[in-house]
Amino acid sequence: MKKLRHKGPSKLLTFSDPGQGHMLPFSPTPLLTRAFSCLSSQRCQTLCSDPERRDAGRPPGQRPPPSGRQDSAANPALLPEAHPCLLQRVTEQLPRQLLPISVRMPTRRWAPGTQCITKCEHTRPKPGELAFHKGDMVTILEACESKSWYRAKHHASGQEGLLAAGALREREALSADPKLSLMPWFHGKISGQEAVQLLQPPEDGLFLVRESVRHPGDYVLCVSFHREVIHYRVLHRDGHLTIDETICFCNLMDMVEHYSKDKGAICTKLVKPKRKQGAKSAEEELAKDGWLLDLQYLTLGAQIGEGEFGAVLQGEYLGQKVAVKNIKCDVTAQAFLDETAVMTKLQHKNLVRLLGVILHQGLYIVMEHVSKGNLVNFLRTRGRALVNTPQLLQFSLHVAEGMEYLESKKLVHRDLAARNILISEDLVAKVSDFGLVKAERKGLDSSRLPVKWTAPEALKHGKFSSKSDVWSFGVLLWEVFSYGRAPYPKMSLKEVTEAVEKGYRMEPPEGCPGPVHTLMNSCWEAEPTRRPTFRKLAEKLARELRSAAATGHVEGQDADGSTLPRSQEP
Repeated sequence: MKKLRHKGPSKLLTFSDPGQGHMLPFSPTPLLTRAFSCLSSQRCQTLCSDPERRDAGRPPGQRPPPSGRQDSAANPALLPEAHPCLLQRVTEQLPRQLLPISVRMPTRRWAPGTQCITKCEHTRPKPGELAFHKGDMVTILEACESKSWYRAKHHASGQEGLLAAGALREREALSADPKLSLMPWFHGKISGQEAVQLLQPPEDGLFLVRESVRHPGDYVLCVSFHREVIHYRVLHRDGHLTIDETICFCNLMDMVEHYSKDKGAICTKLVKPKRKQGAKSAEEELAKDGWLLDLQYLTLGAQIGEGEFGAVLQGEYLGQKVAVKNIKCDVTAQAFLDETAVMTKLQHKNLVRLLGVILHQGLYIVMEHVSKGNLVNFLRTRGRALVNTPQLLQFSLHVAEGMEYLESKKLVHRDLAARNILISEDLVAKVSDFGLVKAERKGLDSSRLPVKWTAPEALKHGKFSSKSDVWSFGVLLWEVFSYGRAPYPKMSLKEVTEAVEKGYRMEPPEGCPGPVHTLMNSCWEAEPTRRPTFRKLAEKLARELRSAAATGHVEGQDADGSTLPRSQEP
């Protein structure tokens, strides 16, 4: 084993490997000197002489260094293994050329598809390596034989190459923080005099937005310029906002974004926002955690849906097909931001994946594009001739597994229905709108809830839970096995509410297997605690799927000519 040596008089720190004759010199800063002393006192050792372990820090295919004196850039594998926090502080002050390839720290293994953020610069890569800047996003393609290296794809450039594990951190979920704000410069209802006091000391371009005290509901843009504070009243015109009645904006965020680039009718460009005390900038937090996408890489296409708060558009981001929801209302966008924080924590094959957000003209929520549309239309346009019973069971199982995952996270969907299930190119059913529904339902009265899918206790008392989602799943099963028919046919919403209260439950659709109808009825128990969990539902559907697949149903053809495969065992 080789120990670290410090040559005191010359203040030259060397990592030595006596077995190989390597002396790795560089001049330490005070932090490095203190760190070295700490490492020495803990008797921290460098890599052992085991060639396999010593060579693990090199890029795949790179030859081991020849014997004799070498510098640390030539032999990065000889950096010490130490406590991650201490070593990270040490490596922050190493020469920049060392960082991308030489940070040797214990890391977890990342599976292909994992999204990571780069922690440093690597602008002059060797052949086969990936170039990147600090804060860039990459996707892991595969792990190399060397545990310290990965092959990855750069999101912005599209290039693929090798990079060291020590140069990466996994993209983290966004913290659900009530102080997180899309408009940290909005101070609510304050007077003009209070705004003047807040914009001190004077600085050209320092600004805030407030609600008028004299005219509640009206906004005022306050800008510091030439040691004065100028107040611009924001006017409402035909559902838009304007200062000069020439340029109109959808919301305050759009207005601030515009005047940050072009002063237009105001005294100067908006340069520096005066944050409300305690507010955190959503833009900064999204960027830090890797969820803020770049508008220049987004191309919008045709509209593929319409929601209560805006259109859903097909698009492309860095060559990948995406679905984009644009939320323009300030208040709604803020509420959707809260739910977006929830979505960043969810990773499951049966949930539609959030890719990130763009702050432009409100909020763009960018999600994976699921090519075959929603489950209702999929079933209605194909019917019994093309979709067999095992495939129906497979879709139902996918939904149950996605909901089991949400249930394990103690999250409630609130709007589970076949219209909110999307089908991928390879016929995987994915639950959508799982992170946004709570925001959409805030402030809505019961008359605007999806009555035919909503559990009685949720309709009557507003009590939403995983058990109310189970009730909705029972209705979804009925939709699936009726090939997309609307539930409670020929009944009004009032009739449905009254009938369900009196104990009415729907009859099974034509051709529905008996065990599936039994599952439906178990989901429709009046007492929520008597309803099964999604885990139990998934287990029973998996059993029924194995039984149905064993009977040898004939495969169907999808509408585009592709085969609807015989369902596989889960």
